[in-house]
Amino acid sequence: MSPAKKLASLLLLSTALSLPVAAQAQNADPEAASDPASDPASDPAPTPEAEPEEPDVSIPGGVIVVTGRRGPRDVSRSSSQVVSVLSAEDIARTGEGDIAGALSRVTGLSDNGDGRVFVRGLGDRYSLALLNGLPLPSPQPLSRVVPLDIFPTGIVASSLVQKTYSANFPGEFGGGVINLTTRAVPDETFVELSAGTSMDSVTTFSPSVQHYGSDYDWFGFDDGRRDVPGALADFFAGDSQLSDLDAAAQQTIAKDLISPNLIVLQSVDARPNFSGGITAGTNIFLGGDTELGIIATANLSNSLTTRIVTSQTPDSLDLNLRTDFENFTTNNKILFNTLLGFGLETGEHKFRWTNLYIRDTLKQSVLGQGEDIQNGDSEVQQSTGWFERQLIDSQFVGEMEFGDLSVDLRGGYAQTDREAPYEYEFEYVRTNNANDPFGDQFVNPLNRIRGDLASVAFSDLTERLWFGGIDLSYQFSDLALLTFGYAYTDTDRRSTRREFIFDSDSSFPTGVGLLRPDLLLGDAIIEAFDVRLFETTQTFPEFQADLEINAGYAKTILTPANGLTIDLGVRYEDAVQSVTPVQIFTNQQNLDAVTNLANDYWLPAGTITYEFDNGLQIRASGSKTIARPQFRELIFQPFTDPESNRQFVGNPALQDSELLNFEARAEYYFANSSRASLAGFYKKIDNPIEPFSSFTDNSQITQFANAPTATLWGAELETQWNKDLYDWGGWFETKQLVLVANYTYTQSELKVDPADETFTFTPGVGGVPRPASGFFVDGAPLTGQSDHLVNVQFGIEDIDKLQQLTLLLSYASERVTSRGSGGLPDIVEDPGLTIDLVGRSEVNLFGQPFEVKIEARNLTGRDNFEFQSNGTNRIEINSYQVGRTFSLGVSTEF
Repeated sequence: MSPAKKLASLLLLSTALSLPVAAQAQNADPEAASDPASDPASDPAPTPEAEPEEPDVSIPGGVIVVTGRRGPRDVSRSSSQVVSVLSAEDIARTGEGDIAGALSRVTGLSDNGDGRVFVRGLGDRYSLALLNGLPLPSPQPLSRVVPLDIFPTGIVASSLVQKTYSANFPGEFGGGVINLTTRAVPDETFVELSAGTSMDSVTTFSPSVQHYGSDYDWFGFDDGRRDVPGALADFFAGDSQLSDLDAAAQQTIAKDLISPNLIVLQSVDARPNFSGGITAGTNIFLGGDTELGIIATANLSNSLTTRIVTSQTPDSLDLNLRTDFENFTTNNKILFNTLLGFGLETGEHKFRWTNLYIRDTLKQSVLGQGEDIQNGDSEVQQSTGWFERQLIDSQFVGEMEFGDLSVDLRGGYAQTDREAPYEYEFEYVRTNNANDPFGDQFVNPLNRIRGDLASVAFSDLTERLWFGGIDLSYQFSDLALLTFGYAYTDTDRRSTRREFIFDSDSSFPTGVGLLRPDLLLGDAIIEAFDVRLFETTQTFPEFQADLEINAGYAKTILTPANGLTIDLGVRYEDAVQSVTPVQIFTNQQNLDAVTNLANDYWLPAGTITYEFDNGLQIRASGSKTIARPQFRELIFQPFTDPESNRQFVGNPALQDSELLNFEARAEYYFANSSRASLAGFYKKIDNPIEPFSSFTDNSQITQFANAPTATLWGAELETQWNKDLYDWGGWFETKQLVLVANYTYTQSELKVDPADETFTFTPGVGGVPRPASGFFVDGAPLTGQSDHLVNVQFGIEDIDKLQQLTLLLSYASERVTSRGSGGLPDIVEDPGLTIDLVGRSEVNLFGQPFEVKIEARNLTGRDNFEFQSNGTNRIEINSYQVGRTFSLGVSTEF
C-alpha cells in the first residue's frame, strides 16, 4: 500500500483524534560550504609532482607527524600511529552534510543512523570523540559520546581517526578516537553564502502528520508555549509526592497540562527541505610575524522525513505475533549552529580560541494503528514530542615552540542540554466484541483496564564538562622525542524525567472516551468525572551522575635507525564515577539505585613502524585500554528513544570493561598520492557491556548487563588510486580519475561459560548475581558488529578547477542491535547496500563564481530493516521505507 493510502486509512480510523490543518515546519540536511582559504577543493588540485597540503590537525600533545621521515608529508603515512585523515577536500568529495556521514566512508567505520559512529563493529561506547583535542559532553541520554551528526561539515577543517592507541589520548579507547579540528586562521578576508534544498521520494509532496507546537518551531526554538505550567512548576519545586495531594490539587495540575500539542493533525503534503548559511573570516596583520585570524559562521537547516514503521512484538519463542502495528511518523529536524573562532599566530606559537553553539531539535508526530492479537483488540495510538539538544562549547588551545621544547596548553568548558517537554501519548482501544455496545468504536475511558493510555512526560538533562591539560615535548635529537602530559576532566550530569498518567475509575462513561484528546481532557470532564493524575516516575524521578578523571602520561617517539620509528608510552588514569538518585520527596523510597566506581589503571601502548625505500612500510602495535559504563546505562530510570521508539532502563550494577588491542599492518605508497594497505587486528574485552531486550504488550524494553568476555578480530583492506588523464588529450587533459575503496572483515564472539555470572539491579535489593547464560549466548557476536563493511568512491575531477563527479557505494552486512532475552532470537539490523552520486562544479554567473553541488542519495531505494528471525518466522521490529533523496546546493564567496 502506498504511503498516501496508508495514512488515509489511519486517518479514517482515527477521525476522533485528528483534524485537517495547514502544516507549519520545515527542515533539510545542512549544506557544507567550502572555504577556499582552507579547503583545497576550492583551489586547483595539485599536479602529480606537488605534495598535498597537510590538513590542520590539533590533538593532545600536538605531535602526530614524525620528523626526519622519507617521502612526502602525508599525515597518514608519516604518523607514528595508524590514522586516517579526512581533509576538507575529502569531506567535500563525499557530499555529506554532517561529519557522521563523512566518517562512515572511512575504513572500518559505520554510522548506525543516529549520529553514533561505530569503529570496527564496536559500539559507540568504545569510541572517543574530541574537538580540537578536547573532550565533549553529550546531549544524548543514550550516549556519553556526542552524536557526530550535529557537526556540519562546513565548520570542520579535518577529521582524524586513530585506530591504534597512544598514551596522549584518554584511556577510554576501544575501536578508535575521532578528533575534529575546527577551521582556524583564514589566509584572507572572505564572506561566503550558501543555500540548499532537498527532497526524498517517500516524504516530499506526500501526506504527513504534524502537530502545531509554537510560532518559532521552524527555527528550532519554542516561543514559551512549552514552558512548564504554573501549578506543575510549583509541584516540581516542592517535596510532596503527587499521591499525597488531594483531588482538587491534582485536577488543578491536570488542567494546566492541556495544550494545542495534544492533537496529531493531517498536514498538507510535505514541502521540500531547505538550508542556508553564512561564513566570514578575516586575517589581521599585527606586525612582525604576528597575525590574528577571525572566523564566524552560522547555519540553519530544516528537514522533514516521513516513515511508515512496521513494529511487531513476539508472543512466544516461535515468534508468533502478540502485536502488529504500523506507525505513521513525521520527524521535523532543525539544526542551527554558530561558530566564532579566533586564531593568533606569532612566530612559532599558535593560539586558538573556539566558541561553538549547536542546537539540534526534533519535532515528532506519530499516528499508529494496529492489532493486539493476543486480546483481539484494535488500537489507535498517537504521540507528539519536542526534543531539544544543544551544545555550548568554549575552548582554548595554545601550541608553543621554544626551540626543541614544545608546550601545549588546553582548557575548556562545555555544556549540553536536552529538554523534552510535553511528550504526549494517547491510546484508543476497539474491543471488536459484538457484546460490547462500543465494541466497534475506538474509545479511551482513562482507566487503563484495557491498555487505554493518556500520558504526558517532561524530561530534562544537563551535562557540564570542565577540561584542562598540559603537554611538554622535548626533541632531544633527531633520534628521540619525549612527551609528558597531564589531563583533568570533570563531568556531571543531572537527568530528570517526570511522567504523569491521567487516571479515572470504572465509573467513567465509555461514551465520553470517544472524544478526541483535547476534549477528553477538557476542564469540564476532569472535574465532572474526577480525573486525577498518577506519576509513574515517582520512584526514580531524578538522578545525579559524575565522572572525575585525573590522568598523566609519558611517551616517546624513537627513530634509532633510518626508516624505523618506535612509539612507546604509558598512561595512568584515576577515575571516580557515580550515579545517585536525587531525593526530591520527603518519604521517597528505593534510594539504593546507586553506582560508585573508583578505579585506576596503567595503560601501556606501543607501535613500531618500519619504512622501506620502495614506499612500503609495516606497523605493529599493542595496547591496553578501558571502556566505562555510560551514564544512561547506569541510571535506573526509563527513557524512550524517539528515533527507535524504544524504551531503555539502566543497570546500576555495571562494571568497567578492559581491552587488550593488537594490530599489524602493511602500507604501500606509490605515485600520485596513491596507496594501498592491508591490516589485521585482534581485541579481547573483559566485561563488555551488552544490551538485551524484552517485550511487554507493544513495548520493547532494552536493558544492559556485563557479559563475561568477548573477542573481536578481523582484517582491513584499503586503496586509493589516482590516474591522470592528460595523455588522453582534449577535455580529459586536465582530468584525473580517483578511486578510494576499503573493505573491513570483522568477527566477534561472546565467551559465556555455564558458571559465569552477571549482575542486574533489583530495587530494594541492589545488584543481584544471575547466570550469564540467561542473557548471553556463547559464541554470539557483539552488538553493532557487521561482518562486512565496504566503501567505494569512484570519481573524475579536474585538477585546474573545481569540477568533480563521484559515485559512492556503501555496504554493511547484518548486525545485532540488541540481545534477545528469555530464549528469543537477537534483534538484527540489515543496513545493506546504498549508492550515492555527488557532483560539484564551479559556475560563473555575472562575473561571480558559484559552487554548485548536486546529490542523489540511496539510488537503489534501500529500506531500513530491523527484525527478529528464528529461520522460520520473522517479525519486524523497526522496518520502514527510506526512499531516494535528491538535493541541490549553491554557495559563493566574496
